[in-house]
Amino acid sequence: MNPAIRTPMLFGFVAVLMIGTGIVQGWNSALLILNMGLISAIMALGVNLQWGFAGLFNIGVMGFVALGGLAAVLISTPPTEGAWAAGGWNIVIGLLLGAATVVGAILAQSRMAAGRLRTLTTLGILVAGFFVYRAVFDPGVDAIEAINPSVSGNIGGLNLPVLLSWPVGGLLAAGAAWIIGKTALGLRSDYLAIATLGIAEIIIAVLKNEDWLSRGVKNVIGLDRPVPFEIELQQDPTFVQRAVGLGLDPVTASGIYTKLAYSALFVVVLLILLWMAQMALKSPWGRMMRAIRDNETAARAMGKDVTARHLQIFILGSAICGIAGAMMTTLDGQLTPGSYQPLRFTFLVWVMVIVGGSGNNFGAVLGGILIWWLWVQVEPMGLALMNLLSSGLEDGSALQTRMIDAAAHMRLLTMGLLMLIVLRFSPRGLIPER
Repeated sequence: MNPAIRTPMLFGFVAVLMIGTGIVQGWNSALLILNMGLISAIMALGVNLQWGFAGLFNIGVMGFVALGGLAAVLISTPPTEGAWAAGGWNIVIGLLLGAATVVGAILAQSRMAAGRLRTLTTLGILVAGFFVYRAVFDPGVDAIEAINPSVSGNIGGLNLPVLLSWPVGGLLAAGAAWIIGKTALGLRSDYLAIATLGIAEIIIAVLKNEDWLSRGVKNVIGLDRPVPFEIELQQDPTFVQRAVGLGLDPVTASGIYTKLAYSALFVVVLLILLWMAQMALKSPWGRMMRAIRDNETAARAMGKDVTARHLQIFILGSAICGIAGAMMTTLDGQLTPGSYQPLRFTFLVWVMVIVGGSGNNFGAVLGGILIWWLWVQVEPMGLALMNLLSSGLEDGSALQTRMIDAAAHMRLLTMGLLMLIVLRFSPRGLIPER
């Protein structure tokens, strides 16, 4: 089929799914799915830059998304009263000492001649620096975490508008990507995948255990919002009057209004990033990246710095994932480090890219929205199917119970089946790269 026809038809099909969801399940449900689908599309766009443009196999997406979520906390929450005085500067000085220790060890390795003296000097710097770092850092952490731990127990944020956290989330993820890329991008693709997955798990472990930073598994709730709260709208006589005039319940109307406001913000961000990605793809830089992806040896022979170009696109893709992570935390209104799972924030995003069309930005967007819709809808659809199939069995029978319990696994079955079908009949995705 002509791509000029195929792409609008596929996006029209997704629009029909969303409208149908609104008619059948309610517009609040449809808009919630749409908003998460838009965020997922941005994540898929970031991964598509790395894999579709450059062939970088990054399965640490979860870590960059989580860093974006952390940015929402550090930017929008108010500082915890007394935290900086109690231990804030200890933490800052401790982190600087830790960084100085690493730099000192690197300088010792690079400046000294190879031999036993260099090894002993490097070990001495690392061991001494570690103990000095902990001696300064730990008292600050203990002091901050002791401040009303049931409510705060963390250092807090800058109390700035939450929208600022979206670009900051991208910068935070980009900084982490630079460090990771400097270390891991020289590895072969399979080793790079293992390294990025491990580093993502490290990031999540830090968020779960460093209470002074993100309250750990106690979560940060009540984050600021860029749109009005539903309760505020329900108490506004003008809004209530307009809702009644449209034949809507004010409670339902307030939910629809706020979700539409989020949708507008997310669409703007998605369109800006999509436009930038398309301009990059069509530029000489984009053509160079695809040439490197297709044949690294030939690109090196032509004088291209492959490692530097890989680092560039690794940082850009990770920054986009960080922006999406900040947007998702803003939408949720809370940071829950325990909710970051590889299945949802890495492998599902890869399914979106593969099904949508690796190397095609519009395919990544389509895959993000479509796969998220399926991810949400498949489980209730599977439960309805199992109830129908088991309706002729005796109530409470072991087989009926087993069939109904199996509905929870329909998501995984459907994602795997969908990938097999797409790879068999359209191996380049629903919207192939051109």
